[in-house]
Amino acid sequence: MPYPPSLKEIQDIGLRNGLDSIGIAKAEIFESTLKDLQHRKSQNLHAGMSFTYRNPERSTNPKKTMPEGQSLIVGAKSYWQPLSESAKNIEPMGRVALYAQQDHYQMLRVGLEAMANKLIGSGFQASVLVDDNALVDREAAYRAGIGWYGKNANILITKRGSWFVLGSILTNAVYEPNEPVDDGCGTCTKCIASCPTQAIISPGVLDANKCLAWLVQSEGDFPIEFRTALGDRIYGCDDCQEICPTNRFEERLQQTKKKVSDKGFVSIYEILESDNDHLLSKYGQWYIPKRDPRYLRRNALVVLGNSKTPPTPRTVKLIKRWLIDDDEMLRAHTVWAAKKLGLQRLLLGLENDPSPSVQRELSYEEQSNHDDGTRKNKLVWSG
Repeated sequence: MPYPPSLKEIQDIGLRNGLDSIGIAKAEIFESTLKDLQHRKSQNLHAGMSFTYRNPERSTNPKKTMPEGQSLIVGAKSYWQPLSESAKNIEPMGRVALYAQQDHYQMLRVGLEAMANKLIGSGFQASVLVDDNALVDREAAYRAGIGWYGKNANILITKRGSWFVLGSILTNAVYEPNEPVDDGCGTCTKCIASCPTQAIISPGVLDANKCLAWLVQSEGDFPIEFRTALGDRIYGCDDCQEICPTNRFEERLQQTKKKVSDKGFVSIYEILESDNDHLLSKYGQWYIPKRDPRYLRRNALVVLGNSKTPPTPRTVKLIKRWLIDDDEMLRAHTVWAAKKLGLQRLLLGLENDPSPSVQRELSYEEQSNHDDGTRKNKLVWSG
């Protein structure tokens, strides 16, 4: 077998093609990660999430993808950019998490494929693994010395932070692996305290049943006890990253390098007024359960209900429209939004609605334990 390109040559190719950090790990079973996934799945902490939970034996064993694999070349690509606040007060707007504002994985793939092509051209196998559930990318990054596990379960890169997407190249070329880096969080627990639903139940352990970033992607009703906490988030949640002190490094570094994002907010009116084809065309890059836009509308109705601006005639029109929709899930969420907006007068006559979900929403009363109503809510069912 020929000699592989030098590690420096491979890294230089990746850096020239946009990657920010590159490390090497052995292509071996992630035994501790396999146990963690199996345990959390048995405790239902995955909340039915598939992804790497679907087949833990595969996602923790690189050799299931390439039996001859010897090395993982792991890359990280920054996605942080300044966020425009200008659109927030014009109309009800939904906030989009930074990672979902554009296809950062495609930019990551460019760097990884450039390195993989060099390996292939040198006579080696090289398979790019990006956002495809074949590998637990955070564990690969940890083993490659890219960063350490934060208490929010994200990988934090030394003096950079966690605003990164991660991916790997699995190759039969042999490279010397990096050592994992030491924990840099120390006694800091800001991410745990800042979680709006208290989803980080212990350092590094997330209960997806409470995580807003997962709940906006999951099927069924949006859990009523977390709707107020959703606030204006239409897709994703960055709270545990926004509070992280280590992320200040990356934000200062990129502040003058990247232009302000204009994709941080989307119109709630547009989502509730558009047809399915338009919604899938514009937001189809997001993970939408079963590719069904009803879940975008579900989330939009919760955000509308959380709107802090007084209801406009356009809002009233939309509430009326969705209260008579054929979809009982959307009717039920519209009842919740109407009550939150003080539009109970629009609910007259719904006592005859045949849907148990609608009747449950009509009987529900929310009592906040906090002045802003964003952390804990007592559920009271009348009748």
